[in-house]
Amino acid sequence: MKIAQIAPLAERVPPKLYGGTERIVSYLTEELVRLGHDVTLFASGDSLTTAKLVPCSDVALRLNPEVLDFLPYHVAMVEEVRSRAYEFDVLHFHIEFLHFPLIRDFADRTVTTLHARLDLPDLQPFYRAFPDIPVVSISENQRLPMPPVNWRGTVHHGLDPNVLPFTQTPSGNYLAFLGRISPEKGPDRAIEIAARAGMPLKIAAKVDAQDRDYWEAVVEPLVARHSNVEFIGEIDESQKADFLGNAATLLFPIDWPEPFGLVMIEAMACGTPVLAFRYGSAPEVIEDGVSGILVDTLEEAVESLGRTLELDRQKVRQSFDRRFTAERMTRDYLEIYKNLPGAHKHATSAHSEERKRVGLEAA
Repeated sequence: MKIAQIAPLAERVPPKLYGGTERIVSYLTEELVRLGHDVTLFASGDSLTTAKLVPCSDVALRLNPEVLDFLPYHVAMVEEVRSRAYEFDVLHFHIEFLHFPLIRDFADRTVTTLHARLDLPDLQPFYRAFPDIPVVSISENQRLPMPPVNWRGTVHHGLDPNVLPFTQTPSGNYLAFLGRISPEKGPDRAIEIAARAGMPLKIAAKVDAQDRDYWEAVVEPLVARHSNVEFIGEIDESQKADFLGNAATLLFPIDWPEPFGLVMIEAMACGTPVLAFRYGSAPEVIEDGVSGILVDTLEEAVESLGRTLELDRQKVRQSFDRRFTAERMTRDYLEIYKNLPGAHKHATSAHSEERKRVGLEAA
């Protein structure tokens, strides 16, 4: 199959630091190449891939101080993809909905994975206007607020099982919080849980510009107030294995309908159990009592921490291996690709044209 993967330009593929969508695009792209598919990746120019790379910005936009507006770069990328759409049997978009008006002519061989939250009211009229565009959810819960659309499946994320190795005996007796400092991610809850439990908490997270006020007004004072809390800042992939693998438990105290929550399966890959609030995708990702514990309140989180710490780390990793590898994710997407109405038709047509061309050249 000739497959195009279209990634956001905010981060490179894979990201140097934070960037869940770009990380998933990387794992999917590399696994498709490994399986023998002809893959072209539209992404930032500093991306690292074994696929054919089409650079749509010099470097990742978030790390370029000269870039003030991401939109023009993404519009230019969509035009590049549109102009070359005839080359591909399947085009897989990971940029939410920006491209919808421009792909009508070949929408039947496209699929768009919706990586973001879908409960915002402004999204409703948009998706009602495009009920035919093939889309994929990353959890069943993510679908709940949506009007009727052309769902082609739900595909849970997957990771390369070799990137985050299993740690049987963690060297640290600390709780971990990994991700982004924002109210919906619940870093203040994490600090409260750690304080009540009397355990150290390490926070490895980025602070975006839009969350700076929340950091300065709420989280930073809490970090300063509690001697058991250490703020590390944003970490890269090479640091993540050590940070998660040596943690006793990952805290996932979200307060929003999390579409997936990649950090949960990153912790599971390390064998680290997850204490998660029962919102969004968490009940789909966590096997309650096996890979983690699900709770509904702060008080229940504190009470359940002991049970979480006692979970068998080998069983946590086994849960990851059964459900969240890049290989499983890629198989799921290939099944969706094969069932797109236009994909087979285009592949057959392209093969026929190639045979004609070769025949003419031979003659």
